[in-house]
Amino acid sequence: MISAWRISKTRYAPMSFDGEGARRYGGRWNSVGTRMSYASESVALATLEVLVGLQDTALLTAYSLIKVQFSEALIEKLDRQTLPLAWNQYPPSEETQMLGDLWVAQGRSVVLQVPSAVVEAEHNYLFNPEHERFHELIIHKPEPFRLDPRLLT
Repeated sequence: MISAWRISKTRYAPMSFDGEGARRYGGRWNSVGTRMSYASESVALATLEVLVGLQDTALLTAYSLIKVQFSEALIEKLDRQTLPLAWNQYPPSEETQMLGDLWVAQGRSVVLQVPSAVVEAEHNYLFNPEHERFHELIIHKPEPFRLDPRLLT
């Protein structure tokens, strides 16, 4: 069983895997209108992924940590050779968004493993909440997210 981690605002934690936030705002791997949720292969990577988007790290006190587990059989691994040259640029390119949009539209798997733009040697996981096997994910109860106060400056 594979474990992944998502850090979400506590008020949205119960809906963290419904893909609504990504549908409304888009992300690196999806354009506005495509429902998808994101998680990381470790708590440390999930923390970094959130920190790059925050203006004030003190805001992390209003976040929760959510563990999700799934079978390796549910994962498709994105071939790095297919990535556009600027796949990790900010803001995200339409090319990377189209890769994720196509994955969702084709319903190829519940989970897509992709490289992290923050730490390229590590991976994030994308989840397709509309996939027929989405119910096979084990989404744990959110827990308060605690970070060493030295990082909250």
